Amino acid sequence: MRTMNSAQNPVASVTDATLPTPASTPAAAPPASDPSTAFKVLGAISVAHLMNDMIQSILLAIYPMLKASFSLSFAQIGMITLVYQLAASLLQPFIGFYTDRHPKPYSLPVGMGFTLVGLLLLSVAPSFGWLLVAAVLVGTGSSVFHPESSRVARMASGGRHGLAQSLFQVGGNVGSALGPLLAALFIIPHGQGSVAWFSLAALFGIVVLTGIGRWYSANRVRLKPRARRDGAGNGLSRNQVLGALTVLGVLVFSKYFYLASLNSYFTFYLIGKFGLSVREAQLYLFLFLAAVAVGTVVGGPIGDRVGRKIVIWVSILGVAPFTLMLPYANLFWTGALVVVIGMVLASAFSAIVVYAQELVPGKVGMIAGLFFGFAFGMGGVGAAALGKLADATSLGHVYQVCAYLPLLGVVAILLPNVEKPRAGSTRG
Repeated sequence: MRTMNSAQNPVASVTDATLPTPASTPAAAPPASDPSTAFKVLGAISVAHLMNDMIQSILLAIYPMLKASFSLSFAQIGMITLVYQLAASLLQPFIGFYTDRHPKPYSLPVGMGFTLVGLLLLSVAPSFGWLLVAAVLVGTGSSVFHPESSRVARMASGGRHGLAQSLFQVGGNVGSALGPLLAALFIIPHGQGSVAWFSLAALFGIVVLTGIGRWYSANRVRLKPRARRDGAGNGLSRNQVLGALTVLGVLVFSKYFYLASLNSYFTFYLIGKFGLSVREAQLYLFLFLAAVAVGTVVGGPIGDRVGRKIVIWVSILGVAPFTLMLPYANLFWTGALVVVIGMVLASAFSAIVVYAQELVPGKVGMIAGLFFGFAFGMGGVGAAALGKLADATSLGHVYQVCAYLPLLGVVAILLPNVEKPRAGSTRG
């Protein structure tokens, strides 16, 4: 991980980029392409995020195989998602709150270790109960990973917070997209035991995160002055901040409850409605998740330029016409619509996280943990609730009901303006 060490001095200098720096420190000169953003560190944390979320998406991608092997109902499929998402959500705000006060750089590889154990258990689980335990372990790894890795992204951002969050999150989205594709190519043909081969990805992630932990440990003191400067306030009262956080919570609920219908049940919907094979259905799921990755990487930089409130507003409410058309589309237009839905809907989350961090300055880990955790929790609750609805009615009815969720995006009009005028600046 020598590439991590090579980025230490540039990032150490840029965390104080808004303060005058002595001319006597040219040895710590950052890359010429951008004097304030440590792209090597952002690239490494994005790769680690790819490994983490690829493994998690494999769990979702092999649902059809697990359903057949263990004779599961849709409600039991939803229960697997629920316990996984709850494990991935409930711990995150507490971990973020704790590490805001006591940073733990080497918690990152430890979190990936939980994921590794969960993956290996998934490959040999003999019953539904053990599948739930494996899902909890994978979820716990994610819960440890996200708050601290989001802090690393902010440390390395040089003030370009939207860009940094997008680069960090796009790694996760690419990993989520690769999971179904790799499952279709390698796991479905060879069975449950072949899941164990993906433990190599977890081991690689541990190596990368150990290097990031060294960089984080060497540079974490540089984050404290920036946190104190950011803590100067945003001009909002406590009630205004709480109200804005509530609005963001409604938007996250809308986004992730809807996404649960696609992440957990889209392959079953395609198989049932259009007669696709499991492999063909997973390729469509890959198409959707790839569109989510594109939307994520676009949303952050646009938010840095035009304002995060605008991106949030357009992303959530703007996707409603497409979700309303989806239940009535043929196969071709179903594929086209989910690409548009994935791209537009995904562009909001980077903006939401950074906007929330600006609402509560100096609490990077807590806010990241809160919103990642709430997002995962809503995904889990949504999967469980929609699974029961699908058992009672049909998957077609599920998509008809969920189509109206993006209309909740109208509440974005209640968000206060907390962003500084940009005036051509790249700072978020």
